[in-house]
Amino acid sequence: MTGPAAEAHHSHRDVTGGWLRPAVFGVMDGLVSNFALIAGVAGGTANTKVISLAGVAGLAAGAFSMAGGEYVSVASQRELAQAEIAVERRELARHPEDEQDELAQVYISRGVDPALAAEVARQISRDPVQALEVHAQNELGVSPGDLPSPVTAAVSSFLAFAVGAAVPLAPYLAGVRGLWVSAALAMVALFGAGVLVSRVTARTWWFSGLRQLTVGAVAAALTWGLGSIVGASGI
Repeated sequence: MTGPAAEAHHSHRDVTGGWLRPAVFGVMDGLVSNFALIAGVAGGTANTKVISLAGVAGLAAGAFSMAGGEYVSVASQRELAQAEIAVERRELARHPEDEQDELAQVYISRGVDPALAAEVARQISRDPVQALEVHAQNELGVSPGDLPSPVTAAVSSFLAFAVGAAVPLAPYLAGVRGLWVSAALAMVALFGAGVLVSRVTARTWWFSGLRQLTVGAVAAALTWGLGSIVGASGI
């Protein structure tokens, strides 16, 4: 097909990258957890130095924890995929005809004519690299040359959490007294983060924004209440 119709052919966004999920969760976790932490400490004390120290500690601890956890998780996932790809590579080397027949059966199961499926499998199997790529995608759902990077996931998670956690902390570091300024900034950021998430999901911007705003507000309110109780008891 040529002409305007061909140029208008649809395209898809990348949904397999190793950075998007940790970045999104990092920002959300940073906003919610550090806002709730600051609110809880502010509920128990009016000492801005104590509140600021808690916020900085929450930012650092959360960012390092998120990065470390994401690194280990993605590294383990990558190592598992590599081990299974190695198994497939050995099978292709030891039993090429069986693997070719197996690939043909995959195409037949998807509605391809048996003769055509056998020919496609034969042509793909002529190139070991291409054969491994196709077998890995069909049997494992991964591409040997496009596995997620644990370093990318860890760095994305660290930076995103730090950015999110810095929002409710910033007013205290700037010397502003009172929780309301921090709360206002956090609420705006929570709604904005939810709106951004809606750009890569099927949800409407207002639903995604209000959902994230509600989650953060409830978490902060409950933690503030707990902090008030503990502060009033003198523990």
